[in-house]
Amino acid sequence: MTPFEAQLDHLRHAPQRWALTGVGGFIGSHLLETLLELDQVVVGLDDFSSGRRENLADVRRRVGEARWARFSLVEGDVRDPETCRRVCAGASRVLHQAALVSVPRSIEDPLLTQQVNVDGFLNILLAAREAGAQRVVYASSSAVYGDGPVQPKVEDDLGAPLSPYALSKLMDEQLAALCDRLYGQSAIGLRYFNVFGPRQDPEGAYAAVIPKWIERLKGGDPCVIFGDGETSRDFCYVGDIVQANLRAALAPQGTPSRAFNVGRGESTTLNELFRILRQGVEVRLPGRVCAEARHEAARAGDIRHSRADLSQIQGALGYAAKGTVAQGLADTLDWYLAPARS
Repeated sequence: MTPFEAQLDHLRHAPQRWALTGVGGFIGSHLLETLLELDQVVVGLDDFSSGRRENLADVRRRVGEARWARFSLVEGDVRDPETCRRVCAGASRVLHQAALVSVPRSIEDPLLTQQVNVDGFLNILLAAREAGAQRVVYASSSAVYGDGPVQPKVEDDLGAPLSPYALSKLMDEQLAALCDRLYGQSAIGLRYFNVFGPRQDPEGAYAAVIPKWIERLKGGDPCVIFGDGETSRDFCYVGDIVQANLRAALAPQGTPSRAFNVGRGESTTLNELFRILRQGVEVRLPGRVCAEARHEAARAGDIRHSRADLSQIQGALGYAAKGTVAQGLADTLDWYLAPARS
């Protein structure tokens, strides 16, 4: 048993109270599922502006009624300080996933992005401090690297932000460091690269590329690739994001309040991604002939290449991505194309 596995085993025998914002979202629901499987007590917050009640229903089916009874939901907004205090009260650890995560939407509505991502995060930090929480773990983003040309991305080498979303996450990191210096509130940020997996929303104008393409391929419709398709991303399966959150939450006292990359340390182009998904749909839906990709102009605010250097999170938290991108995509395809969902 590894030291991290021993920590998880200890949690099972000594349950703690966790606060989890964005609990109905893609990543939030996976964190909830894992915490309940560890027999933890979880208070979740969501206003369901982007989170989905179906995600919580799926978690409930998977964990069973006995474990589900350890979960309570607060419907509310991180922009409300009193709501944040209510959610964090009595929590030993706070996992903050609530955010507006779309680059295009942040360009259309920078004020709302600032209010939710920055003001909302400060509310959570102060509520966690008031509650005496041992640590806050919060979602940052690889978008903070902006136009920095260096690959792979190393935590201390930032460029200029390319969108209000990117700027909001950089401000979150600065707020977390400041709250640690001023108030002693420990907070670790996780710079997610391109996360994918079951329960990711395939709908809407700002849907993530993988679930959106799976739905279009399933329906025989063409997929849109912005630019020439040689744009590359570090695609990270949601199970590794859960692992990183738990490792950060359980890190020893004195671990610095700073941000770490979370990804695989590998690059996949959009053209490669499309080929894998197209083949996966055709294999799982015999007789289906999927449409080809359609290329359109590159979007404002999009970064050309992004790949994580993982040496710092490996050294500080012991993080290591599991499996391969292809295995993660196979699991994701299996979930989206299951007979019950088709």
